[in-house]
Amino acid sequence: MTRLLTSETRGKSGAPPTFGADLGASLVVFLVAVPLCVGVAVASGVPAELGIVTGIVGGLLVGLMPGSTMQVSGPAAGLTVLVASAVEQHGLRALGVIVLGAGVLQIVLGISRLGTWFRAISPSVVQGMLAGIGLVLILGQIFPVGGLEQPESTLAKFAGIPDLIGAVVTTPEGISGLVLAVLALLIMSFWKKAPEKVRLVPGALVAVVVTSALAALLVLPVQKVEVGSLLAALNPPDAAGWGSVFDLAVLGSIVTFALIASAESLFSAAAVDRMHDGPKTQYNKELVAQGAGNTICGLLGALPMTAVIVRSATNVQAGAKTKLSRVLHGFWLLLFVVLLPGVLSFIPTAVLAALLIQAGWKLLELRQVAVLVRENRSEAFVLILTAGMIVATDLLIGTLAGLAVAIVKTAIEVSRLSVKAEDGDEQVRVEMGGTATFLRLPRLLDHLDQLPTGKHVHLDLTMVRHLDRACHQAVEHWAAQRRRSDGTVEVALPARVG
Repeated sequence: MTRLLTSETRGKSGAPPTFGADLGASLVVFLVAVPLCVGVAVASGVPAELGIVTGIVGGLLVGLMPGSTMQVSGPAAGLTVLVASAVEQHGLRALGVIVLGAGVLQIVLGISRLGTWFRAISPSVVQGMLAGIGLVLILGQIFPVGGLEQPESTLAKFAGIPDLIGAVVTTPEGISGLVLAVLALLIMSFWKKAPEKVRLVPGALVAVVVTSALAALLVLPVQKVEVGSLLAALNPPDAAGWGSVFDLAVLGSIVTFALIASAESLFSAAAVDRMHDGPKTQYNKELVAQGAGNTICGLLGALPMTAVIVRSATNVQAGAKTKLSRVLHGFWLLLFVVLLPGVLSFIPTAVLAALLIQAGWKLLELRQVAVLVRENRSEAFVLILTAGMIVATDLLIGTLAGLAVAIVKTAIEVSRLSVKAEDGDEQVRVEMGGTATFLRLPRLLDHLDQLPTGKHVHLDLTMVRHLDRACHQAVEHWAAQRRRSDGTVEVALPARVG
């Protein structure tokens, strides 16, 4: 009976019943991954082949590891700003060391069972981080549309906008790039309204094929992607790269890469888990898997990886049932680049820029921002501050600033102190409750200083849940001054004083 059931379950061909669904989904995800791997690499300022290497590792290695079932890993648009900055500051040779170090740190975090803690980060900070990345991504990618080099700093990007406008209006390359980019964006936008069966073919792929064919047929004067041999493009760390690991700036980049890549992967996991009914993500194991992938990418000198929400959502929507689909997508990437590397050289860089502009626009999530502004202005302030600081400075400073403000905001909201005073003929009774921390110290002292003079004061703090050292010392100091001046004071402290 057992043999019969197994045979019927697997089907006549001997393949598992989910194989067909996973095979189809893997092809769809592969078609989405090709232009995005190349586009992220180009936007990061590294050879296009390194983005494909990361996609292959994300499929063949991370795809096999435990953690998540439906997530697909590869180079992420959200890390382009960070990678470009690291390459600019430390050189391409140091990229492998940074990515490898970040991978090792992710493995340590996962083994230490700290993966679930990433869910404790304020959603407004995360949304602000993604919005800031989206803004920087859009601001940077509008220049390749016009055939211009992307300026290095945010100030230079704003300053270069007049030259960009002149290029897309007057130069053949700029006009052609603008037409192709707009056409690609229109195709991707209207493709969402196509019949469901038609939408199984990704809109990004259709946009790339149509615009690339148009550019080739009309012989448009636009820059195109240059893709060579994967083996020749590998960038393993050399002696100088390994030596840079003792540089504090490089160490800072390692920590930043690890934290942001981990956060993006685990936030993606939470979103993807809501899209399917299969096994849910095991966060610590997923963090180890991401770390293993980044360790290998670092040894190869490739781009860092994260779990990517676009490819992961495509995987679910295409009908994937098991992790086989994401493994096969990595195999198709490898096969494509080995057998048909010249195909990528037909893709205009302006079209890849359009793909990333759309990705940046999605990261903004303007509707959610508008809802947050209406419903919770303090959270909206944290979001806008984080995004603005990322645009004005960089990803690390902006995110840390957002986290600091979110922590202070939460501390103020949690630290609620109630004060109730009863003024009698000979005695004033003051009852306090809630949490008395240094953040409420000005309010506490204002209430005490306003008490009438010449009367006995009974200060009851027994209902205070937490009295920190600053408030405790302030109360004792006030009571001592009161006793020296004109009255007596009786203080009843809570059982525990922090």
